[in-house]
Amino acid sequence: MKIDRRLIFNFDWMLVLFIALIVCIGVLNLYSAGHGISGEPYLKQIRWVFLGLFVMVLTFAFDYRWIARYAYVVHALAIVLLIAVFAVGAVTKGSQRWINLGGFSMQPSEMVKITLILALAKYFNDHRIEGKYGIRQLVAPFLIVLVPFILVLKQPDLGTALMLMILFGSMVLFVGIRWRALLGLAAVGLLLIPLGWNFLAEYQKERVLTFIDPERDPLGAGYHIIQSIIAIGSGGIFGKGFMRGTQSQLKFLPEQQTDFVFSVFAEEWGFMGVLLVLVLMLSLILWGLKIAQHSRDYLGTLIAFGVTMLVFWGVFINVAMVLGILPVVGIPLPFFSYGGSSMVKMMVAMGLLMNVSMRRYVLQS
Repeated sequence: MKIDRRLIFNFDWMLVLFIALIVCIGVLNLYSAGHGISGEPYLKQIRWVFLGLFVMVLTFAFDYRWIARYAYVVHALAIVLLIAVFAVGAVTKGSQRWINLGGFSMQPSEMVKITLILALAKYFNDHRIEGKYGIRQLVAPFLIVLVPFILVLKQPDLGTALMLMILFGSMVLFVGIRWRALLGLAAVGLLLIPLGWNFLAEYQKERVLTFIDPERDPLGAGYHIIQSIIAIGSGGIFGKGFMRGTQSQLKFLPEQQTDFVFSVFAEEWGFMGVLLVLVLMLSLILWGLKIAQHSRDYLGTLIAFGVTMLVFWGVFINVAMVLGILPVVGIPLPFFSYGGSSMVKMMVAMGLLMNVSMRRYVLQS
């Protein structure tokens, strides 16, 4: 497939700058968070960053319209991998989420977030209507998200399952939904909450109950969030300094290189450091929305918006989670949390965003 040379002149350097700054800060923070942990997580993270950059280049090298042609096929393959997890997946900490590929563990549920965005973008682009969507017109896209939602929930991975539904809801609201349909879906959701409670694992129920009252089990289920709040609060205005956070360096903070990596950063760099990272994240999100707004076609707009929502909700839920505003559901902080699947997923997402941005002036028939 021939690449138009004019794309070079439309390369989005501002997007690259935001990504580079956030990734560099994230790796530096992971160096501190993973200090003393066997395997040196930051070294693996650096390798995953370079792998992600390679995949990112591949992603924006091909026209997003060409990629979207195979959105359903790719999404179906991702669902097959989710099914394969139950057959050959490794069980870690009570969850069966990873497939071991030699020395690399892949988490299919992370990539499903990308394939879901592409599949929904293709559907709403191919079935664009005058006015807003009703219940009947949303049956097909709902099935697109329902199958992976059930499979991911079965693993169990409540956080990722909820993220899939949140992405679906965000894109539905973006394309437009009738008020009656929206109220109907909300009513059904509320009615299903008691039923869904019975399908949650015991530790997931504990997380919800602990969110309501963290002090009910301060040495058990509530320990994570209590230590996280202590770490963030002790950072003050300017923080304790790089690798000087007591909660993280003395290993009081559990999962400090994954779910609670933001707590490590807040303790060491304080309010000013947190403000810098959140401003960078917000700038990336706003830039993504700008790309969606200026896309030359509706498909590009949908893809860019979906990717931007992936970043927005990842940041919002993770930060709210470590602050005790939301239950601990295991949503990684984009570009910060340790994990190859998460990093590669975000780089693929950024590749799609770059893809839409580069081709806003160069569209071939």
